[in-house]
Amino acid sequence: MFKIPFLDLPPLRSAAGTVRLPGSKSISNRVLLLAGLSEGTTAVHDLLDSDDTAVMLASLKTLGCQLKTDHAGVLHLTGIGGRLQTRQAQLFLGNAGTAMRPLTAALALLAATQGGEFELSGVPRMHERPIADLVDALRLLGCQIECLGNEGYPPLKLTGPSPLKLDEPVKVRGDVSSQFLTALLLALPLVATQQDVVIEVVGELISKPYIHITLALLERFGIQVQREGWQRFTIPAGSRYRSPGDLHVEGDASSASYFIALGAIAASDEPLRIEGVGQASLQGDVRFAEAAQAMGAIVASGPNWLEVRRGAWPLRGIDLDCNHIPDAAMTLALMALYADGPTTLRNIASWRVKETDRLSAMATELRKLGAEVEEGPDWLRVQPLRDWRAASIHTYDDHRMAMCFSLAAFNGLLSDRSPQRVKHHPDPAAIRGELQTKDRAVPVRILDPQCVAKTFPDYFETLFGVVEARSEDIPVITIDGPTASGKGTLADQVAHALGYVILDSGSLYRACALAAHRGEVDLDDGEAVAAVGANLNLSFKNGHVWLDEEDISEDLRREATGLMASQVAAHPAVRAALNQLQLDFRRLPGLVADGRDMGTDVFPDAGLKVFLTASAATRAERRHKQLISKGISANIEGLRQDLEARDARDKNRAASPLHPAADAKMLDNSAQSIEESTQRVLAWWAQTRPFAVQR
Repeated sequence: MFKIPFLDLPPLRSAAGTVRLPGSKSISNRVLLLAGLSEGTTAVHDLLDSDDTAVMLASLKTLGCQLKTDHAGVLHLTGIGGRLQTRQAQLFLGNAGTAMRPLTAALALLAATQGGEFELSGVPRMHERPIADLVDALRLLGCQIECLGNEGYPPLKLTGPSPLKLDEPVKVRGDVSSQFLTALLLALPLVATQQDVVIEVVGELISKPYIHITLALLERFGIQVQREGWQRFTIPAGSRYRSPGDLHVEGDASSASYFIALGAIAASDEPLRIEGVGQASLQGDVRFAEAAQAMGAIVASGPNWLEVRRGAWPLRGIDLDCNHIPDAAMTLALMALYADGPTTLRNIASWRVKETDRLSAMATELRKLGAEVEEGPDWLRVQPLRDWRAASIHTYDDHRMAMCFSLAAFNGLLSDRSPQRVKHHPDPAAIRGELQTKDRAVPVRILDPQCVAKTFPDYFETLFGVVEARSEDIPVITIDGPTASGKGTLADQVAHALGYVILDSGSLYRACALAAHRGEVDLDDGEAVAAVGANLNLSFKNGHVWLDEEDISEDLRREATGLMASQVAAHPAVRAALNQLQLDFRRLPGLVADGRDMGTDVFPDAGLKVFLTASAATRAERRHKQLISKGISANIEGLRQDLEARDARDKNRAASPLHPAADAKMLDNSAQSIEESTQRVLAWWAQTRPFAVQR
């Protein structure tokens, strides 16, 4: 996960491969609560690992459930069997509506029947999300609930005991959020031991597919709810939660929407395969595929998979009632930018009471890209976009905003000169003229990318695994300089700040020299050493360097290895052999490369080139402290002389001598801390980027 302030997405061009979806958030938290209330132990397979499930798990543990995860990652959850194990607790539920609403209902009923006092709170945004309809329904039932802040909003205090009124139907509004009805359906079996309990929905029920999920899961846990249309639900007397034993969580259909859209936009050659959901999914959001087909996507499906590829291009604008896919419908707003006409999304009032006011947020951020957008109380109309602007997208701590807007990075495809695009366009002559214009692909900045942790922590890593960009579009920062100048540390800090890949080219040469030395290859034989370098089985993991599955990090840091590296680096054949290996590190979302010729020879088109310097005396002092801290004796004067000798060799070698690129920024860090140097480089980099000031 990218735990950084922003993530820059360069222009992306194509998509292919296979995506394995994380577990469904909607199913995961429902299953956790049901297992927690049940008798027995439930083995939960493929559970979503996210912020929302983390707060639910923490709450269940506080309430007395037993949790154990085995070596295969399967969660074994032993429930409380409907009997409180503690009668006082404070639960923090973050911004998880799928935890706040059902836990409110369950604990209010348990406190009423068994006694207790429970406080439920969350992040500030959770305290802005309405819960009055659920609170009102529970109060009319006899539960004691106090709103500790604003009336009708969390935080809440639930107390008991108090008598319940089960003879009359429990009435709840259904036109704001289906989560209120879900909360009652999940909780009321706790008190349906002696008599039927009836729920009546007031108003038109929205998001019916989510109620379908709830009913299906209740059945798995032994509760057979009787339904009369979508207005009346009866929980029969004698209902009791029973663990089903094993339960597998489907992949998240809402998360599938981003990759369905991706296939429709960018999978022009091979289809993009999505595993974890299919045609038999419990989740209503799987019907997003139908909307994508209406816009022109080609979709195939099986029991647990979907395959999507581009069909019509540009996509077709649509006018759609989105009540059946409320969360996934957000993705359609981004697809609309790639359409041939306006797209109107209707019946989406529920967007306004989600993690943020998604309707307002979506309109605001689309306009930053240059889109023409109209919004109403429960609808959004988006016009196609052709003149894209680089933009910093504010995500409002909303995972779906971040994932949706990643699709904006494919804006360069609208200059696609494929015959298919001309064929499917309503005015082929006009589009041919448009395609003569310059490719104006722009990058997109996603602010607070780690907000995807709510449902899909590895979203961006998964995205980068199935998309491609032109090599020249992937940004590169090079940091060159003499040995012991701090290149590696600075490069590591800059790469960490930007979420970029790191290339320590010195490690490649050191590893090549070490491998040649171990193989008893003459280090003066350039061709022989080059053959070793061409076959290096090298990888970088968690700050360590691995050669043939051996961690050689410490060996690479030895002075003797550094001297050997300097020796073999002088051979043109060795540099040629390692050059392609270095070029292969130019991967999404960007690269920071340190070495001696990164900006001059390997990446001459780098967007920022830094030449890092420090006096030989300063570098010798740093190296001396480093060695002493490791218990290695060293002579500071000898170190200085060795560094000066190595500088001379590096500057005067025939192949790629050490010198700053003509357009390099010079940075002398003799009197600077690593933090100061890092901020200087990041400031230079910011000056090269086309984004507006961050919000």
